[in-house]
Amino acid sequence: MSFDLRRLRVVVRCRTFAARHRLLVDAGLAALLLVLQFSQRAPGPAGLALVVALHVPLIWRRARPVPAFWATLAVAMVCDLHAWQFEPRRPFVFAVLMAALYAVALHEPDRRHLWAAVVGAELASVIMLASARSWTEYSGAVLFATALLAAAASLGVVRQTRRAYLAELEERARRLERESDQQAQLAVAAERARIAREMHDIVAHNLTVMVALADGAALTVSRSPELAADTMHKVSATGRQALGEMRRLLGLLRADVPAPAPRVRAPQPGFADIDGLIAQVRTAGLTVTVAQHGLPVEAWGPGAGLTAYRLVQEALTNTLKHAGPGTNARVDLRYEPHGMELSVTDDGRAPARTSPGAGGHGLAGMAERVGSYDGTVESGPLAEGGWRVRARLTFGAVA
Repeated sequence: MSFDLRRLRVVVRCRTFAARHRLLVDAGLAALLLVLQFSQRAPGPAGLALVVALHVPLIWRRARPVPAFWATLAVAMVCDLHAWQFEPRRPFVFAVLMAALYAVALHEPDRRHLWAAVVGAELASVIMLASARSWTEYSGAVLFATALLAAAASLGVVRQTRRAYLAELEERARRLERESDQQAQLAVAAERARIAREMHDIVAHNLTVMVALADGAALTVSRSPELAADTMHKVSATGRQALGEMRRLLGLLRADVPAPAPRVRAPQPGFADIDGLIAQVRTAGLTVTVAQHGLPVEAWGPGAGLTAYRLVQEALTNTLKHAGPGTNARVDLRYEPHGMELSVTDDGRAPARTSPGAGGHGLAGMAERVGSYDGTVESGPLAEGGWRVRARLTFGAVA
C-alpha cells in the first residue's frame, strides 16, 4: 500500500513538472529522437545540420503544432534529396514526421489543418519511398507508411476528444458545484426568512395578548383580586409559550451550535388549532365570533394549515393592537375542494392601519405567505367603519 502511494506521488509530481515546463519536456523528447538518429554512422557536416534541423521544430509541437509539422515536413524532404546520407536513417526521419503529425492531431482543434497535414505527410511518404527496387516493394511500403500515418493521426484525435470530454466533465462538475452552493444559499435565506416571519407572528401575537391581559388585570385588581390573579397566570402562561417558541426558532438560526439530542417538539399549528387561537384572543378581552363553512382537506398538508392559522393570528393581533376597547371581531372560514377563503372583520374605530406592503411587517408577511399558495390577500378599512382582512388560498384540487 505504501509502495503504491509512493508511486502515485511520483506520477503526480512528474505530471505537475511536465505541465509547468512543457517546452523543456518537448525539447527533451526532441533530443531523445536526435540521439536515436546517431545509432547509425555519423553523417557529414551538412547531414548533421539537417538532422538537428529536423528535430528542432518538435520543441514547439504543442505550442505551435501546425508550423512545427510543416517545418518538419520541409526538412524531411530536404533530407530525402540527400538520400546517399539518409538512406539508413529514413525510418527515423519518417518517425519524426509521424510525431509531428500526431502533435497536430492532438493539439490543433481545427480539423482542416489535420487533413492538410495528413495529405502532406502521405505525399511525402510516397516521394520518399520512390527509390524502391520493385513495384511490389514500393506499394507495400506505401501501404505500411499510410497505415502508420493513419494510426498516428487517429491516436491524436482520440486523445484530443478524450481530453475535451474530460475538460467538459470537469467544467460541468464545477458548474454543478457552484449551482449547488447557490441553491443551498438560497434555501438558507428562504428558511431564515420563514423563521423570521414565524418569530414575528409569535412575538407580536403573544405580546399583544399579554398586554391586553395585563391591562385587564390592572383594571380588575381592586374589585376582584382573584380574577386579576387568574388573568396574570394567563399572562405568565402566554409568556412561557412565547419563550418556548422563540427558543425553538432561535435554535434553528444558530448554525454554529451543535444539534441537541433529539427530542419531541410541539407540531406546527394548523387548521385544528384555530379554535384554540380564538379562545386565547377571547381571554384577552376581544369578542370574536366564528363562522365556518365546510371542512379542510387533509391532503392539503401541514403547510396549508399553518398558513391559515398565521393569517388569522396576524389579523386578530392587529385588531387587539389597533381597534380599541369594546371591539367585536368576526372570523369567516370557507373551505372549498381546491382551497379556502378566510376573512377577519372588526368594527373598531381606531386610526387606519397599514396595508400589505405599506410598512407593516405582519401584513407584508401575510402577502408572502399567501403568495406561496398562489393566493391573494386584501386588507383595508370598511365604509361603515372597522377593518377587514380577506385572503384566498389555492391548495390544489383533490381527486
